[in-house]
Amino acid sequence: MAVLRRRSGSGSGRAPDFDPDFGDRPLTAARQDIVIGRWQGVRDLLRATGEDWALRTHRLRLLANAAASSSVVEAWRAAEPDSPDAAVLRAATEVVRVFNQAIEAGRGTEIDRARIDVAVMTCLSAADARPADPMPWVSLLTVARLYGDGVGRAELREWWEELRRRDPYNIEGHVQLLRYHSARWHGTHGRMYDFARDAAGAAPAGSPLPVLVQIARVEEYRYVAAAARGRPVRGFDQHWHHELAVTEVRRTQERWLGGRPPGPVAPQEVGELNYLAHAACWAGLPDEARESFALLDGRAARVPWAYTGDAAEQYTRWRDQVGTERGRG
Repeated sequence: MAVLRRRSGSGSGRAPDFDPDFGDRPLTAARQDIVIGRWQGVRDLLRATGEDWALRTHRLRLLANAAASSSVVEAWRAAEPDSPDAAVLRAATEVVRVFNQAIEAGRGTEIDRARIDVAVMTCLSAADARPADPMPWVSLLTVARLYGDGVGRAELREWWEELRRRDPYNIEGHVQLLRYHSARWHGTHGRMYDFARDAAGAAPAGSPLPVLVQIARVEEYRYVAAAARGRPVRGFDQHWHHELAVTEVRRTQERWLGGRPPGPVAPQEVGELNYLAHAACWAGLPDEARESFALLDGRAARVPWAYTGDAAEQYTRWRDQVGTERGRG
């Protein structure tokens, strides 16, 4: 395993940027409109985004988070009741609201099934309003986790196939179904890894989907850490850097970063690239970590870094440690 030594790199000492929009300035402007109660900027942003599904999914997810505590999406629906974009955002917002309700209730407390049903019906209505859009199906795969006994296999399969017909490599939809299959929700570690590896193997070169395997590894660690209730996580010394973990980081690096065209990483891929950087660091792969940090250029996501310590400290320490020089094995 490569030894990570502290190096002086071009990013050394620079604070990570935890901008939730990952540098998507039009999105930032639209979310600021929501704060002041305006919906017109949101409408214009989604109209301009068009059918770039990866970017649209990223933007809708963050707009929904911003809109959940306001009445902006309802005001838009009232002003333009026939707007398909407003229907899609309303559905995504309802899913965020029911998740927020679940968080407030606390882990292990079931949410009223009727409340979840309302969110599901809102998503299905949005799918009818904008048939080509994958986002209502991403929203359905997200809210499915909240049913105490899960969703029937046939229904879940239908939602999944509807998403794949519209956007077969939609990263957000894959992440949501991966979490559904995790031990934390309605599956097992084995089922989660099987799903991640199957999706990674079927992904085209340059797709970020291979990083699902690293996301699954974080989800397993998160599950075990939650069970430890703040105590040190024992028996996980090799979790991040045993032979298979290292091999899978290298495979993701090769298939995703090795297959994409050169140039900056788009905002909608920054979250997943943080997972790859995190995995490379913990796997003891300084050269691979260095490539991810260079592409990130300071753009940081609190997850997954926060699961293994303070997010800012973790990101900064590892980035400065790998520096810009090649590591030595």
